[in-house]
Amino acid sequence: MFNKVVEPDEALQYVRDGSVIAVSGFNMIATPAYLISKLYDRYLVSGHPKNLFIIAETCPGTPGKGLDLVGKKMIEGKDYDFLRGVLIPFYGWVPNIAKLVEENVIEGYNWPIGIVSHWFREVAAGRPGVLTKVGLGSMFDPRYGGGLVNSLAEERRTCRVDLITLGGEEYLMYRCPKPNVALIRGTTADEAGNISMEHEGALLNTLAIAQSAKACPEKGVTIAQVKRLARAGSISPRNVHVPAPLVDYVVVAPETPDFHGQTDSILYDPTISGEIMPPEKTLKSSVLQLSVRKVIARRVALELASLVASLGRPILVNFGIGIPADVTSVIAEEGIGEFIYTTVESGPFGGVALTGSDFGASRGYFAVVPMADMFTNYEGGIIDAASLGFMQVDESGNVNPAFLPGRMPGAGGFPVIAFGAPNLYFAGEFTAGERRIEVSEGTLKIIKDGKVSKFVKKVYKIVYSGSYGVKKGQKVLFVTERAVFKLGDDGIELVEVAPEVDIEKDILAKMEFKPRIPNNVAYMSKELFSEKPMNLRNLISEALRK
Repeated sequence: MFNKVVEPDEALQYVRDGSVIAVSGFNMIATPAYLISKLYDRYLVSGHPKNLFIIAETCPGTPGKGLDLVGKKMIEGKDYDFLRGVLIPFYGWVPNIAKLVEENVIEGYNWPIGIVSHWFREVAAGRPGVLTKVGLGSMFDPRYGGGLVNSLAEERRTCRVDLITLGGEEYLMYRCPKPNVALIRGTTADEAGNISMEHEGALLNTLAIAQSAKACPEKGVTIAQVKRLARAGSISPRNVHVPAPLVDYVVVAPETPDFHGQTDSILYDPTISGEIMPPEKTLKSSVLQLSVRKVIARRVALELASLVASLGRPILVNFGIGIPADVTSVIAEEGIGEFIYTTVESGPFGGVALTGSDFGASRGYFAVVPMADMFTNYEGGIIDAASLGFMQVDESGNVNPAFLPGRMPGAGGFPVIAFGAPNLYFAGEFTAGERRIEVSEGTLKIIKDGKVSKFVKKVYKIVYSGSYGVKKGQKVLFVTERAVFKLGDDGIELVEVAPEVDIEKDILAKMEFKPRIPNNVAYMSKELFSEKPMNLRNLISEALRK
């Protein structure tokens, strides 16, 4: 039998100069950090391989780990020949790589996570790329930047997005070179090279990444990082995630936080891999203290409860980071979790999502699917609703969730989720900057307001296109602590204001454009500003009894 279990150098010698390398990993979840580190060590010793182009499914690292550690060493050594470019959906957890891109040292490209996830499958099947409407009218549309992050990318266009018309309708075609190397990660490899993922926090696109490297016309090399070995045939066939014929070499990594942790801060926890279910009491979110954030989260929860009531069934949803993540705590406090199935873009259904650099992992989930399949739920509108954060909103309803001059975290999962959700609730505080806003029984008191307007004439980057959302027929709300707006054919319309808030002074004076204002603007419910729960379970139960 051909021995696939080798030392890192033996496997990595097959990575040639100029290789296009596909890398698995969602932050540190299933990231082959040991292989990445050893590949760079090999370069430092021999000068090869160099001029590499990396395609990441999300973000293979966190600050000081994985690919970010490589970026840090490149900057410290002022040696930039190792990488020529990267396609990374989210740069937020690899700040050193982001710096190399921002300073135009290497090519930089940014596509949505869901597009990259599907791209691996398309390339593996021999198709030219991903054909989709996701990104039309946004920063991914070639008319508005095409996902090119810096001038090197604009010059070389290693990855590109083309506008295509089919049957009189516009689409985008996302293209990038086929990988000839795949660096993936699993938990166990048997002697034949079958890979299982029983201790990993998510399945991600590991199988598709391996397939993309092995596809014609150039059958490349797949190298798998694992933490343990097993006898050939001892892994149950149903537990094999990447079959042996797709794997060329297996490298056993040290089980350390830097090289093979389940998440950034957790080395191993069987509740994260779904091997055991945690006690129910450990999953219950703590009750949020009454605050501006809770008011916003409650208003979104009210919208979700109303959606359950109108549809007469449980709903499937996605929550973004920030205030939208607080909605899960309100759902738990109101006792309506059985009516709202949550998802995390990395693949889990249900449970409680981890936050910060551990985001992507969950505890207590009831199912987990490959990441491309989860994004099918988003892009196809299989989910019923999503709540996402915002940094800027303009008069056309365009949304920028994260980009500012000198700040380039990447779009992440936002564009596909926002594109597909039929009911979309953007949630965030009305202004930014230093502020003091208090919530008392039934009212909102603005003692000191933020000086930074989030409702601007024109967003810095269009990541969600308001006009395209209107064309699709999405129901779109913008929920803040003092006002609720809806997106219509004529742009943004003010539909609710908080009790005792002055529309002219506290809302319009803090916006760079004037929204449409109907004759009778409703007041936000006083229950949102109260210590007591809102009895959303009764709202749902009464509707379901009818």
